[in-house]
Amino acid sequence: MAYPSRSTNSKPSPPSTLRVYLYIPNIIGYIRILLNCFAFAICFENKKLFSFLYLVSFVCDALDGWFARKFNQVSTFGAVLDMMTDRISTACLLLILSQVYRPGLIFISLLALDIGSHWLQMYSTFLMGKSSHKDVKDSNSHWLFRAYYRSRMFMGYCCASCEVLYIMLFLLARNQIESLPLVLENAVKRSWLQTALLVLVGFGWAIKQLVNVIQMKTAADVCVLFDINKKH
Repeated sequence: MAYPSRSTNSKPSPPSTLRVYLYIPNIIGYIRILLNCFAFAICFENKKLFSFLYLVSFVCDALDGWFARKFNQVSTFGAVLDMMTDRISTACLLLILSQVYRPGLIFISLLALDIGSHWLQMYSTFLMGKSSHKDVKDSNSHWLFRAYYRSRMFMGYCCASCEVLYIMLFLLARNQIESLPLVLENAVKRSWLQTALLVLVGFGWAIKQLVNVIQMKTAADVCVLFDINKKH
């Protein structure tokens, strides 16, 4: 009597926990964390090296998404790791700027807006059963919010503008405590190329902050509607 082979009916085994942790995009995420840890450790000793390492980490942020799609290694852990690394990196840089510039409250407020809006967006995403906080295809929110997440180039420009602007401000600071308006005024007077770059990244930065505000309101609405629908 012949018995059917087990391999013909058996389903492929799911990837092990270790295998997911060792996905290429996740490994890139670990490298980003190490780069940022070293960069922030030397930020005041070598500002140029810090800026280079920080921007390399930011470029790797784009690479991990490409590798995830290329090798079909998209994971929830990877998405959370990516957002966590982004938010902590930006938060640390904003904290440093809040100590270098006056008024420092500007950078603390930007930090709170950045973390608050993304945390709410991530939480509302899971309430709706979505796998990514960037999934807004069925969203009825503001057109700018949808355009931001639907266009990788537009989102990349806005995110890059924020990071480049913050790095520029860090490099422009010559003293331990600086006046933000005075530094910007001197930078504009010093070079037309520097002025053009500040305008270019400043525009993208402004859009990113507006999107953060819209994102916070949109995500808060999802949380409220979830409670209302649950009661009915």
